[in-house]
Amino acid sequence: MTVLKHPVHLVALGFGVGLVPKGPGTAGTLVAILPAWLMLPLPVAARAALVALLFGFGVWICGESARRLGAHDPSAIVWDEIVGFLAVSVMLPPEPFWWVVAFVLFRIFDIAKPWPIRDLERRLSGGVGIMLDDLVAAAFTAACLMFVWSFAP
Repeated sequence: MTVLKHPVHLVALGFGVGLVPKGPGTAGTLVAILPAWLMLPLPVAARAALVALLFGFGVWICGESARRLGAHDPSAIVWDEIVGFLAVSVMLPPEPFWWVVAFVLFRIFDIAKPWPIRDLERRLSGGVGIMLDDLVAAAFTAACLMFVWSFAP
């Protein structure tokens, strides 16, 4: 693909994963699982700092890619989903069951975009809007997981 020859698009499009014809956001979230799992040995603070760094980088890379593609938030840009799931993974235990639950919840929130996620996506332009709605979807996911865990034995 010609678009992947530019480093900005290569990263923003999840190294090509965002170009899958069906469900690019889901594909991007799947890509995040391996690096998230590899981050598990790191202290929580280090994982959170890494996610913050990737988020800041994502604001620029996604905004620049969207600008070059001439679209507000192209579905092919999946760096936001990758970082969003990495954000959720900061608080996940190393049990595959909870990773599956987190994946499903994150995708539901990212697709359904309940308030204020949809509002953020519409009101904020550029990389901030692209990245922030997925970060809020990650926060909703984390909140749901913590709620369930509060009742777990």
